[in-house]
Amino acid sequence: MNIELHIGRLILDGLQVEARNRTALQAAVESELTRLLTASGVKAELLPGCALPGLRASEIHITNSMGAARLGNNIAQAVYGSIGAAPAPNVGKQAP
Repeated sequence: MNIELHIGRLILDGLQVEARNRTALQAAVESELTRLLTASGVKAELLPGCALPGLRASEIHITNSMGAARLGNNIAQAVYGSIGAAPAPNVGKQAP
């Protein structure tokens, strides 16, 4: 099965991402979303294909010491929690 996911804009309310970290953050989000979608797919109601004008992901918890890679993974897991066929592994859990 091929899955195409296009995210036109990702809004991170209350989070400032420094320009130097944006590329690493984007790569982490893409990598983790790919991993999750490959492993478990999407919700059955999304299988025929659809366009969603917006999607609200679950809240994530961040710390000042969290790097771009970890933050990107948490964001991807929150997004996947809204579209995925299986529960995302860390959605809603406090990051260590």
